[in-house]
Amino acid sequence: MLKIENISTFHGRIQALRDVSLDVNPGEIVSLIGANGAGKTTLLNSISGLVPPRHGLILLDGQEITCLSPEKIVKLGISQVPEHRQVFSTFSVQDNLLLGAYLRLCRGCQEAVDEDMAYVFSLFPVLKERRYQLAGTLSGGEQQMLVVGRGLMARPKVLLLDEPSLGLAPLVVNYIFEVFRELQQAGTTILLVEQNVWAALEISDRAYVMETGTIVLSGPAQELMTNEAVQQSYLGSSIQ
Repeated sequence: MLKIENISTFHGRIQALRDVSLDVNPGEIVSLIGANGAGKTTLLNSISGLVPPRHGLILLDGQEITCLSPEKIVKLGISQVPEHRQVFSTFSVQDNLLLGAYLRLCRGCQEAVDEDMAYVFSLFPVLKERRYQLAGTLSGGEQQMLVVGRGLMARPKVLLLDEPSLGLAPLVVNYIFEVFRELQQAGTTILLVEQNVWAALEISDRAYVMETGTIVLSGPAQELMTNEAVQQSYLGSSIQ
């Protein structure tokens, strides 16, 4: 479904990605793990068109999207949930969700948008309880639920998740990751960037390890859990 072939991305003169290739098949959860500064967020931003690569190809369902605008990429079915819970703090929960469906509302898809909002509320009942509350007054966990819900309102083929567990309590992380399992079972394809390596590998089908802008290791998630290098570098004492 999503295929990346040898992309290289720069921030000014600084090269952030070097000949990165990966693929995400329909219905999979694929994790991208690595240390801070490895290039994981840059890769998501390249896929979304926010920081286009200088070289290489990005394909969605066989269609090249490398040089398309972020708006067109969203229309084609890629939705990114950014790190640091970037909510519109002075807007209500409901209005934040509607912003995620903005392009669809412009096409007159009100009934489908209403159905999707009901689905988001079924995944995160607390958002329904707080639908008229200002997003900036929510807890960190509730804001993370909101940005995931906002990403789903675009009805994406592929959902890009950037560090969804960052700064959250373990119980909230467990809840949100269970929602990711539910989304997969409902047919959503997910590319997950996550520093909580244990939690990411537990729910993933496959994973890639990134270091200094390159992919250095890949394979089934269960195999990477038992890989000695991954254990020493990322899992530490959490491995049983």
